[in-house]
Amino acid sequence: MASLTGKVAIITGSSRGIGRAIALKLAGNGASIVVNYAGNAGKAQEVVAEIEKLGVEAIAIQADISKVPDIKRLFEQTLERFGKVDILVNNAGIAFYKPITEVTEEDFDAIFAINVKGTYFACQQAAQHILEGGRIINFSSSTTAMMLPTYSAYVGTKGAVEQITRVLAKELGAKAIAVNVISPGPTDTELFREGKTQEQIDRLAQMAAFGKLGDVQEIADVVAFLASDEARWITGQNIRVNGGIA
Repeated sequence: MASLTGKVAIITGSSRGIGRAIALKLAGNGASIVVNYAGNAGKAQEVVAEIEKLGVEAIAIQADISKVPDIKRLFEQTLERFGKVDILVNNAGIAFYKPITEVTEEDFDAIFAINVKGTYFACQQAAQHILEGGRIINFSSSTTAMMLPTYSAYVGTKGAVEQITRVLAKELGAKAIAVNVISPGPTDTELFREGKTQEQIDRLAQMAAFGKLGDVQEIADVVAFLASDEARWITGQNIRVNGGIA
């Protein structure tokens, strides 16, 4: 993998799960890391400590991605500390699974505020501050290509992210900023397991060609590739990192 030495990466929602794995992977490739978290400062500082053991710089910054002032502060504090931003990974997100008849206005507003609004306005900040040749990597889900009952609100947010990504790839192309989206399949995280029975988890795992859940490292490896110079001719793409789920 090409070196990311000298690069500065912001990873939203990176105190645990896929975000944590991405932070450690990019740090292992030499990037300085901004570990964003919403509420668990202790977990975020643990990630910072792990990164510093790798010999690179890291900082934890609290910001609620559903709030535009917090997003602006996240970028301001990153610029104050590192002087630039090269890579943005919009990993932060929430999920719930309910029949449409049970989804409340509060449910709808909350999931769109983080998954769509947060991604959109983080991209807005990135468009203003990321250097030429930078990278924006957004997160969707392989469930957008499936028809899973109770997923309507969740896949609605992820479908929006996919379309935002496609437009921004063309809009930011003049600055040589590559914008792509990753769509994981079922990946073994706390967020994935939340609200599911073991029977449901096993059934989703068996839908993959490899017959298992994805691992966070498998997602982080693809993010690292897209963040590298080796992926310089890839933009506007939706990479389905899902073990062949169908």
